Amino acid sequence: MINKRLLVKSLLAHNDENSFYDKKLRLNIGQKEGKAKFLKHICALSNSNPKNNSYIVVGIKDEENEIVGVDFFDDAKLQNLINAYLENPPIVAYENIHFPHLPEGKVVGLVTIQPTEKLTALRKNIWKYYGGSVFFREGSISKSQVFDIEIKDTNSEVVADIENHARNNIELTLDGVVDFVQRHHSGLHTNYKVFKETFVVCWAGMEKRVKDRLYYSRVDVELINEQVKLFYSAYDEVEIVYDDHSFGLVEYVRLGLNDSYKYYPLEQVNLLFDNNGTYQIQTDFLFKPPKFDKKNLHHVYNNQKALLLKLNQKAKLTPSQTKEAESLAATLMLCYLNGFEEAKTLIFNAQDAMKGLNEKAHQNHKDTLRILRKIKYH
Repeated sequence: MINKRLLVKSLLAHNDENSFYDKKLRLNIGQKEGKAKFLKHICALSNSNPKNNSYIVVGIKDEENEIVGVDFFDDAKLQNLINAYLENPPIVAYENIHFPHLPEGKVVGLVTIQPTEKLTALRKNIWKYYGGSVFFREGSISKSQVFDIEIKDTNSEVVADIENHARNNIELTLDGVVDFVQRHHSGLHTNYKVFKETFVVCWAGMEKRVKDRLYYSRVDVELINEQVKLFYSAYDEVEIVYDDHSFGLVEYVRLGLNDSYKYYPLEQVNLLFDNNGTYQIQTDFLFKPPKFDKKNLHHVYNNQKALLLKLNQKAKLTPSQTKEAESLAATLMLCYLNGFEEAKTLIFNAQDAMKGLNEKAHQNHKDTLRILRKIKYH
């Protein structure tokens, strides 16, 4: 089993990107240009590594090789994007890797591209790249190639050596458990469970019992063996269930209007552990948008548009307006889910205003975009 934090460090020790890994400050797959460049790199790394895994490390300042981190990213449907745009698409996984020095909520993203031993090409046009284009790595650059197209194994030995040096051991696992507990001592309940005498899952959160059911907020869940952060949320409620063979959680999102809120199930994630030292992740989307009276919602929608206009004009807000603005993105999402199509555009346009208002507004805006992304994929 590979310790992913050690793997990232080993990759970064090869200071310059090369034909088996790339590093990025962030991914911008929400924008057409960023999505196209990401697909280009996936295509090039896949074609240049037909016999071994290749990687993209996210959250790295390129010039200094400094680990600065990115927000937790839980896009379980990234593979859908790969399949839609690439012929002979590789299997791609995105994992969130904990590094102790990073601020709370920040991780390093690790994209793993598994080998296909087939030629990968763009299936259709995107941005300035044409369907049928083939990309390879030339040093640290992903370049289009037209002539002498041939996939060759040039990196399998060096990548195997890097992965072998990143193998986990009992000392690293115990250190990981101790580190997790020490990081989550301020009012948070911490727990762990060993599965199949191999896998160690740790979780922490603030407990809240409702009737006979236990919920957590401020939740952090990690697979210690691999140093992979499986789930993180500063606000949402989570229900955790487990037995000897599996670990599962159901995430709930708090939504509502006019100070009347309810929790709605968003997604269920299950880790299924096998006896052969492997595991699988299953994800089920549970969200059913709440419905509201259209007449009342029209009034709410107009108020949100007026509030966003004030924010964009940098007008001074009253304390009650500031409180309302902190949940502006979520309120606009409810409008969008009830037929107000333009509300989605307003959410994206509100990014700078939310970031400039305060941290709670900024975090709520990011959470809203995450929910919209999940809804789009499902």
